[in-house]
Amino acid sequence: MKALFIGGTGIISSAITQQLLTTDCELYLLNRGNRNQDLPDNAHILQADINDEQQVAELIADLEFDVVADFIAFEPTQLERDYRLFAGKTKQFIFISSASAYQSPPADYRINEGTPLSNPYWEYSRNKIACEDYLMKMYREQQFPITIVRPSHTYDERSIPMGVHGSEGSWQVAKRMLENKPVIIHGDGTSLWTMTHNTDFAKGFIGLMGNIQAIGEAVQITSDESLTWNQIYHAVADALGVKLNAVYVSSTFLDACSTEDYRGSLLGDKANSVVFDNSKLKRLVPDFVATTRFDQGVKQVVDHILSHPELQKEDPEFDTWCNKVITALDQAVQSVRS
Repeated sequence: MKALFIGGTGIISSAITQQLLTTDCELYLLNRGNRNQDLPDNAHILQADINDEQQVAELIADLEFDVVADFIAFEPTQLERDYRLFAGKTKQFIFISSASAYQSPPADYRINEGTPLSNPYWEYSRNKIACEDYLMKMYREQQFPITIVRPSHTYDERSIPMGVHGSEGSWQVAKRMLENKPVIIHGDGTSLWTMTHNTDFAKGFIGLMGNIQAIGEAVQITSDESLTWNQIYHAVADALGVKLNAVYVSSTFLDACSTEDYRGSLLGDKANSVVFDNSKLKRLVPDFVATTRFDQGVKQVVDHILSHPELQKEDPEFDTWCNKVITALDQAVQSVRS
């Protein structure tokens, strides 16, 4: 198989890249070269900015592929560019959409590919929906051989997956746990969520590559493990070797008093209970099974981050904001009781 990845070094794509490079797949990566230093020598690097359409067209002028996958497209104009570049040059074009595109709030907590796409809370999700609409139009009208993949919350060793964190990532939440400071959990911590390790996601994705039954289809790839946010935060605390000191705050309150996009990431996504039905994926990829249990996966992530200080990016602004929110809640309780 000859494949081209646009990107290829992010959280989702890096595990796919690493797994494919252990096979006989001839893999090309088209990116700006910022994270290619850790890749094996058998990866073919096409160093360019995908937004420079003329440069990319020249680089691929004599190349054709079995699969092209774009991991960094977020708006329809970017897919229009991809169509111009790759129509007639690939047997399959895979677009990475998002499970946040599903109906929010959901009419049914059980999510499958037939769940309506609608998210009034998050522009990111609406853009992904528009991307899907464009590609399906190209498939129906121009026979462009597309496959749409919808991941949910996928993680790797570079960041501890959390619900509420600042713009600098989740390390500050872990640091608060280590310092026995109270940690904010949205809602009451009982809504259901799914965490998927990127190595498990890669198994499903690779099974869709070159799969003729996946052409013209949208497929979600997640773990089958459903956890409450309480269980997720307790697993992180256990991995850190500390006791969780949780403070529960409504998602609407967090959105109202923060400049972070909690309206999108919480109200339009993580605040809702979802359980993913991966029957379609397993029909298309019969040997797919997610094998990394979250408590095991997050332990690996925590161990990796604790041993790599460069990944411990502090966020004092978020830390101060947490203290202010918690103090405001305490004062509200005292005011009502007095």
